[in-house]
Amino acid sequence: MGKEAMAFQTEFQFTLPKGYVDKDGNLHREGVMRLATAKDEIAPLQDYRVQANRAYLVIILLSRVITKLGTLRMITPNIIEELFSSDLAYLQEFYRKINEEGSASIKVTCPACKHEFEVDMGTGLGGY
Repeated sequence: MGKEAMAFQTEFQFTLPKGYVDKDGNLHREGVMRLATAKDEIAPLQDYRVQANRAYLVIILLSRVITKLGTLRMITPNIIEELFSSDLAYLQEFYRKINEEGSASIKVTCPACKHEFEVDMGTGLGGY
């Protein structure tokens, strides 16, 4: 494997704004999302739930590309369905950022000093 392939990032850490609460009351906020493949975007179109309701596509898609959420290692559509709406919106934007731009970084400006810098959406860490 070449140096370029080794440096290519395919998994990105994230922290949900609110978090998923499982049936035992445990909160799961930290997770990992991998880059989507063509199959990840095509396969859900054959799912009967997506055929019945196109809006369900995001549920199936996210359940395929999220590889970890807290201590959970198997992310199902049911888990994604039970997320708070703010967490679902965050994950949709995170998915878009990493798959379209190849990075989870966003440019921000300090409201006090007007200095521009980047913040990682996944970790919330930034650098000056």
